[in-house]
Amino acid sequence: MRRNLVLTDERARHPFRAVLPAHVRSNEYEAPAEVLWKLTREDMRGFATAYFATFAAALVFFS
Repeated sequence: MRRNLVLTDERARHPFRAVLPAHVRSNEYEAPAEVLWKLTREDMRGFATAYFATFAAALVFFS
């Protein structure tokens, strides 16, 4: 029996993504890491909403 040395796509870097066909992974996001860590207005709004909701829930719980 002949087996290939590499059975999956090494560029996928994850076991689940390695078994996906190439046409499914064709639209992967190719951006530098600096762009991915940029905070946006929506990020700040989501953080503020979660912070104040947690503060209000704690205030109601402790009072």
